[in-house]
Amino acid sequence: MNKIIKNFSGVQVLKQVDLTLVGGEIHALLGANGAGKSTLIKILSGAYSLDDGEIILDGHEVSISSPQEAKELGIHTVYQEVDTALIPTLSVAENIFIDDYANLKSSFFVAWKDLYSRAEELLNRVGASISVKANISELSLSDKQLVLVARALAQEAKFVILDEPTAPLSVTESENLYRIMRQLKDSGVGVVFISHRLAEVFELSDRITVLRDGQNVSSESKSETSMNHVIEAMLGQALVEEFPKSSVSIGKRLFEAQGLADGGRVKKINLHVSEGEIVGIFGLVGAGKTETARLLFAADPAKYGELYLYESGKRRKLQLKQPIDAVQHGIVLVPEERRREGLITQETVRKNISLSTLKKWSKLGFIQQKVEKSTVEQIISSLGIKTNSMNQHVHDLSGGNQQKVVVGKWLLEEANVYIFDEPTKGIDVGAKRDMYQLIGDLANQGKGILYFSCEHNELIGIADRVLIMYEGQIVKELMREELTQEKLMYYASGGQESGNNQAG
Repeated sequence: MNKIIKNFSGVQVLKQVDLTLVGGEIHALLGANGAGKSTLIKILSGAYSLDDGEIILDGHEVSISSPQEAKELGIHTVYQEVDTALIPTLSVAENIFIDDYANLKSSFFVAWKDLYSRAEELLNRVGASISVKANISELSLSDKQLVLVARALAQEAKFVILDEPTAPLSVTESENLYRIMRQLKDSGVGVVFISHRLAEVFELSDRITVLRDGQNVSSESKSETSMNHVIEAMLGQALVEEFPKSSVSIGKRLFEAQGLADGGRVKKINLHVSEGEIVGIFGLVGAGKTETARLLFAADPAKYGELYLYESGKRRKLQLKQPIDAVQHGIVLVPEERRREGLITQETVRKNISLSTLKKWSKLGFIQQKVEKSTVEQIISSLGIKTNSMNQHVHDLSGGNQQKVVVGKWLLEEANVYIFDEPTKGIDVGAKRDMYQLIGDLANQGKGILYFSCEHNELIGIADRVLIMYEGQIVKELMREELTQEKLMYYASGGQESGNNQAG
């Protein structure tokens, strides 16, 4: 890709960007949120058209005006937002081979036995234990990701673009994907690898290209650079203290769950959070973290257990039937799937931030637009949301800025209990630090924070104590001074305290 230029609404988001990929290479494409990575790969995959520049494939200039044309040229993309690329009412096997069967012209008949057999073979290659006949809608987020990887393998691609492929995966699933990426490399496939996890970038990649503000700032082989150099290239400055943890005195108890269960994945959860406290809930993919977060917010019904809110030192039992009940009691959720569950992506930043509190801006049934506008501007400024204007559509924002919009709407609710479910998923190191700072500020204001994450370094960095989940249960509590990566992984993997077999 030579001197690629792309403009949106008169703003140049790619400024003569170059990217070279060869077969048998894993090439990491890095940059802070908003640097232009997604725009560049969408041009390469046919989702966007370029305004200027050229794409050269095997020595010949090519024009890519649609995803289908990109696939015909051997260029396949696995996007981070998996639900946008899958058809939920079709089976796993049908989704894997959807490109093949969408182009059938000579026959109305499908050899189902052969289809299922080929699908099983591909799923075995990616290490996925999924029924090929299951509907996509029945799968977990991590399983959906593996189906997309299997689809790319099915197409025998020349080039594969992986956009944050490990974000929803467990440690074991990520290791399976690493194996697949190496297999692709060994078979001569060129891989573009986008990730915010620098450790895996340096483990897997042969070459690393960094974009910043829509321009190339670095392109070097892995042996010629370092993690600190890459961070400085991404941010334009050194990263000063990744986890800005401040000392906050823990106040009175705010919120409590006793015996909370959904009759399936979540089993008798007991937890509490106090004023100014950051309580981490750690677990691997499939441990039941997201399901627990949804129960606490009444997004899913709890079959067993009780929730309690503390006001003026008195405990009051809550009857939460739906999320609006939780919000009215000052309990809010920043969900893992921000685009699907936390935002209205086709609406503006302004509407997304103010929508949940419209009653505050209404008088006699009319919205006081000046007051609403002023308040939204304050939120955008205080959170550092990078947007052309408050009227820019949310789907055009970077992942980190989308996450700030999700948090911003709850700041207007003046909530007391904030539930964060994987809040740094898919955002860059700079945006992560902003998120940690924001959460620390909320704790300083006396808010209670429940922070669900599978990233042990995050919890070691910011949590006051951590509850560890395994198979839908809390199996261990560790105070801040006890936290180590080894202990977190030991208990999260099913380790138990017995004799000398202690977590170290």
